[in-house]
Amino acid sequence: MATVLEALAALGGVASTRALSTAGVSRRSLESGVAGGSVHRIARGVYAHPQADPVLVHAGRHHAALGCVSAAQAAGLWVVRRPHRPHLAAQHGRPIPGCIVHRSKIPLTHLDIVVQALRCLPPLEGLTIAESAVKTGLIQLPALRERFPAVREKGMRKLVSRIRPQSGSIIETMARYLLEEAGLTVELQVSIPGMGHLDLLVDGLLGIETDGYAHHSSREAYREDRRRWNVTVVRGVPTLRVTFEMLLNEPSEFVRMVQRALAAYRTAQ
Repeated sequence: MATVLEALAALGGVASTRALSTAGVSRRSLESGVAGGSVHRIARGVYAHPQADPVLVHAGRHHAALGCVSAAQAAGLWVVRRPHRPHLAAQHGRPIPGCIVHRSKIPLTHLDIVVQALRCLPPLEGLTIAESAVKTGLIQLPALRERFPAVREKGMRKLVSRIRPQSGSIIETMARYLLEEAGLTVELQVSIPGMGHLDLLVDGLLGIETDGYAHHSSREAYREDRRRWNVTVVRGVPTLRVTFEMLLNEPSEFVRMVQRALAAYRTAQ
């Protein structure tokens, strides 16, 4: 039988009486923990580990849970921007100080989280979350499409149709979206003989390789990167390198850079 603190830790730090009971915690153990000060009762039927995340405690006090982009971030999905205010989900839908509240049944499924994000966030930010959820198998595309009826949800269905599970990273998804919005044709994970797969190929001419936070984490990775770069030159595929910071902070400059490179390459041909 799990101790109260073990059960709370396994449940994320904040849990209801029902969830704790399901985890094997008896009512007597729970009351004993509260009386001894090792467990905090933060609302009727809601308990918290003493080291629980303050945001989760705040949500629990209002019978809410993480929702939308905040829940996506907690689930390890691709989040472009950390929200200025936590997004919570609550069946009552009432305002909660310092938070954005989504009226919803809880607990949320991964599909619920993705649907909230697509409805709430700018298209690119919703797309990265949805694409990563599909890529990792947390949700299935057919089930996501069903949440947006064709007659009333044409805009959302169009955005969902742009999900590409083969995308390798949030940077690839962001770059692809920005370039497609500019009217360019973008292919993903294009095979280049002797190199492997190029992250993106634009208009069949220009390669895009993305640099993530862990890029060049070892000397071997550095050497492999240079080998791949040399192969693209030999194969006649000029390639640009882009970072998350550039796409986030200078998206228009990124698109202009690609357009200039394409124009220069076409002239050279």
